Amino acid sequence: MPATRSNQSTGPTRRAVALSALAASLASTLPSAAQAQAPLEISFFYPVAVGGPIAKFIDDFASDFGKENPAIKVTPIYAGAYQDTIVKALTAHKSGTPPVTSVLLSTDMFTLVDEDAIVPFDNFIKTAEDRAWLAGFSKAFMLNSQSGGKTWGIPFQRSTIVQYYNKEMFKAAGLDPNKPPSTWAELADMAKKLTLKDATGKVSQYGVQIPSSGFPYWLFQGLAIQNDVVMANDAGNAVKFDDPKVVEALQYWIDLTKAGSHPAGIVEWGTTPKDFFEKKAAMVWTTTGNLSNVRNNAKFDFGVAMLPAAKRRGSPTGGGNFYIFKKATPAQQEAAFKFIQWITQPERAARWSIETGYVAVSDAAYATPALRKYAADFPPALVARDQLPFALAEFSTHDNQRVTKALNDGLQAALTGSKTAAQAMADAQKEADRILRSYK
Repeated sequence: MPATRSNQSTGPTRRAVALSALAASLASTLPSAAQAQAPLEISFFYPVAVGGPIAKFIDDFASDFGKENPAIKVTPIYAGAYQDTIVKALTAHKSGTPPVTSVLLSTDMFTLVDEDAIVPFDNFIKTAEDRAWLAGFSKAFMLNSQSGGKTWGIPFQRSTIVQYYNKEMFKAAGLDPNKPPSTWAELADMAKKLTLKDATGKVSQYGVQIPSSGFPYWLFQGLAIQNDVVMANDAGNAVKFDDPKVVEALQYWIDLTKAGSHPAGIVEWGTTPKDFFEKKAAMVWTTTGNLSNVRNNAKFDFGVAMLPAAKRRGSPTGGGNFYIFKKATPAQQEAAFKFIQWITQPERAARWSIETGYVAVSDAAYATPALRKYAADFPPALVARDQLPFALAEFSTHDNQRVTKALNDGLQAALTGSKTAAQAMADAQKEADRILRSYK
């Protein structure tokens, strides 16, 4: 019968509709295969403003790592200067949403440990390959990366202070352009010969320029090391600001300004490379991290040299380490460790050094074909590496920012003439002792 045939033909259709509805319902409540396979995201705070060549290199590294490790997505977050980045990282840590990893100053190690913000890398070292990787970093850089028998930071963009000098100005002053000053006495003598004045008597070209803003403690530490004094102990709870050799080193800096061969007052960190490019200074002290900047922008023949010696040669190391944050999940921490191992492999460390001017963090990086060729074509790239045997740990203590501020304030007071070198360092010592009392 027509009615019966009609019922038979519509039965399966109704069941199909019901099954389709059930499938749709399940699909809406269960994660899809694509969702289940979403990569684990690693937030990565990096100390630079948004944009620029450095950010592009970091973006490229994150992208390349993701291609090789599709289960992990590294998301760089550009957090401003180093000081901005640690404030943001610690604020996020205290709110319970820290980055998984970050590059912060190597000198931030004690602060991060005191805040219980990071985990030691020893937790992740499990194989012979892991142990070989950790042992491969330059010993000078590990001085600011380890404490209490644990490794808290991994060197990445590390540096020393080097001396850049204008070879054309050396020739004009009757100096050998291939013999930069190697002692304090030579530096003072050459700086006088390289200082020029215009018709009105105003200095148009200073012989030497050492920045005293931004990171004055770091530049000054070079002078202190050269005068054979270490300003902070390994435990980070005592300093020697009022040591006679520290005062003597500060007086040497002041005497350069009194001689008229160094700018008076506060010299800006950020404008020092520009002053060098514009031929306002014949010699400048700044980070080897400026090497690519100088190579690209100095329109004259320039040289790069180790810092001069007083009682010894020396420079502090500087720059940033990778850290892994404690409140990240174990899976995120393991993924961050994998990324940090990947980005610090010799080939990538070599590429980073070539692109930025930072010191490659391992001997293996300098042995790569790329960096060997680069150094053969551009020998100044090896100066910072060759200075590492004379380098010491960058100044670092507990409550480091406050202690460093006490030193910076003292240095600037002496350089502007409001205090003598001895009084400035005595006052800085008193303030540092007060801050560090609770850590002894």
